[in-house]
Amino acid sequence: MDILVLPGDGIGPEIMEATLVALAALDERFGLGLNLEQRAIGLAALAVEGSTLPAGVAEAARAAHGVLLGPVDTHAYPPPEAGGINVSSWFRVNFDLYANIRPSYTRPGVPSAVAEMDLVIVRENTEGFYADRNMAVGSGEFMPTDDLALAVGKASRAGCRRIAVAALELASRRRGRLTVVHKANVLKLYSGLFFEEVEKAAGDYPDVTMDSVIVDAMAALLVREPERFDVVVTTNMFGDILSDEAAELAGGLGLAASLNAGDSHAVAQAAHGAAPDIAGRDEANPVAFLHSTAMLLEHLGAGGGGNTLSAAAACLAEATDGLLAAPETRTRDLAGTLGTRAFGDAVAEIIRAG
Repeated sequence: MDILVLPGDGIGPEIMEATLVALAALDERFGLGLNLEQRAIGLAALAVEGSTLPAGVAEAARAAHGVLLGPVDTHAYPPPEAGGINVSSWFRVNFDLYANIRPSYTRPGVPSAVAEMDLVIVRENTEGFYADRNMAVGSGEFMPTDDLALAVGKASRAGCRRIAVAALELASRRRGRLTVVHKANVLKLYSGLFFEEVEKAAGDYPDVTMDSVIVDAMAALLVREPERFDVVVTTNMFGDILSDEAAELAGGLGLAASLNAGDSHAVAQAAHGAAPDIAGRDEANPVAFLHSTAMLLEHLGAGGGGNTLSAAAACLAEATDGLLAAPETRTRDLAGTLGTRAFGDAVAEIIRAG
């Protein structure tokens, strides 16, 4: 099983190191046969090779079974023509990673803003209003004059249909409820097409109950009634915003796992950023990336890798959440005592103990 490791920027190398320690323990216990290849990207690669995405990384990623992508500090990158390629966006576009899957749930012992939540937001990942990825040529954001800025949102029937199917498949394996979030009352064509395609796809899943919520109402309902939701499917920008809100309500972005998946590739990437202000201080919470890694293993197992990968994924997730139950084994951002490295070591110890 070939995995490409890309530590990224800021706290990326620290949370990646903690994750690799846990992965080594999984490999030892389950005999996964992991072959890890590490490459530099982001600011470290820019300083040496003049690009945040050096030549060879794309080829290595295509040859791998999966990719572990650390956070990237795109705000600090120069323009693309000067080597500042948004690595996250590049993977989503060039590997057609159309589904961004972001679970949020409350955990025993972890402080949260809501009492109960267990949902997954399935975010369309390659269309919408994201100007760096929704056009074949050029940008979906432009300025005809110095005083006028325009942005184009893209919704194709094929794109809406495939994200609907991904969400419906997930809902059918969970509690059988799907909520489609849109703004079709105002964006009648763009959001209307999205809703129409989800509704049509839902007709092929009689075991899944579908309802719909306008996006602004959804932002309020996540605070008031988060327990009512199971799987939520929505467009790119709405999903980006709502998944961050859900993560904060469930305990914080340090717990926010994410998987970018397409038909032939998958990239594990925590939902949070590079947090350069705490980089190198052993303060970063690796939980989100540990869970993202577990999601990748589960995805590979379900895609033909076998039950052993799925079992390893469950073990990693359970070991990680087990540590969060008590203050003395949580990271400092969750009122605990462990640093990044110590948390990864503790996860590995639980895995080896069986």
